[in-house]
Amino acid sequence: MSRVARGFLVALGALFVTALALAYPVLARGDAWHGAQWLRPWWLVAAIVAPIVVWKMTLGADKRVPVFSMPTVAPLTLGPRGWRTRLRDLPGILRGAAIFVAVLALARPQNVLRGENAEERGIDIVIVLDLSGSMQAIMDSPGGMATAPSPGQRPGKRPTRLDTAKDVIADFISRRKTDRIGVVVFGRAAYVLSPPTLDYGLLVSLVRQMELNLIDGNGTAIGDAVGTGVARLRRSNAKSKAVILLTDGDSNAGKVSPEYATHLARLQGVRVYTIQIGNGDLVDVEEPPDIFGQPRYSKKHYPVNPELLQKMASESGAESFVATDRKGLEESMHTILDRLEKTRFQASAATMEDLFPLLLIPAVVLVALEALVRLFLVRRFP
Repeated sequence: MSRVARGFLVALGALFVTALALAYPVLARGDAWHGAQWLRPWWLVAAIVAPIVVWKMTLGADKRVPVFSMPTVAPLTLGPRGWRTRLRDLPGILRGAAIFVAVLALARPQNVLRGENAEERGIDIVIVLDLSGSMQAIMDSPGGMATAPSPGQRPGKRPTRLDTAKDVIADFISRRKTDRIGVVVFGRAAYVLSPPTLDYGLLVSLVRQMELNLIDGNGTAIGDAVGTGVARLRRSNAKSKAVILLTDGDSNAGKVSPEYATHLARLQGVRVYTIQIGNGDLVDVEEPPDIFGQPRYSKKHYPVNPELLQKMASESGAESFVATDRKGLEESMHTILDRLEKTRFQASAATMEDLFPLLLIPAVVLVALEALVRLFLVRRFP
């Protein structure tokens, strides 16, 4: 047999054995292979080793066989040949196919198993929280009732408006299940604390860390804050989109007017719910403690603009609320949620199924078969 014909038969045999090896995983999980994902696709480059091994163990092995020079080989060519000599290339073919299938297994194919679709309901919300200096005013519970201190608040300390707002926002977030919620904080300028997300644990942690001195609180940029919240909802596909503004002051800073921010909200289909904290009366503000470490309080007046907040809410199709204590703030937040429509989302649970064991089985079988062929047929081992 010529070397070319032998090489053709070796290539054909390698393809045939490889096809037989891949028949098992295909028959076992045929549909799964259509959408399979390869977790480590770079391993597929190593598949080039398989044809090299086949050549080295078949045609390439002839150069390593000792040669005995004879004046003529005609008598040998006319003599009988054993059937085992025709199988001398089979071990190389089996090993090459085993390497190829094993490389496919190392690439870690996976099938995505999707569970039943669950229809859920949710809305997109951005909470806009005032961090201006007026939020340091004391906000007691109704009738002066004592409340449990917030996390990080020392016992006996009267809660400020910011302390109460953080508690109410954290409680509001923890009660949600399918609503995407974001937070914007503002003073003289507005900052995105978090875009709308379902990671409620992270969101509550970020809100708890808010303090008055983190940003410049010498101003109340209501227009900038609402405009920033609307921008975060611009690409939302939810049917219901809302900005919840919590502030205790009048707009006196920023580059965007509250009226223009409301106009932008109306164009984007965003409702601006406003909650006025306080009513503009004299309030207690904590001063530095006295020489005995006892807290001191002074009376201050922080102006509010209820007409502006009501206008912003009505023009965007929402409502305006006034909260003078914790209970009022909680009721305002939950009333807002009840007013909002719900948007249906399709949620599906997905799990991953590893397919590489289906490839490892034929690879191991081919290696074992190669050893048996060498030991009992060609009788050359190793």
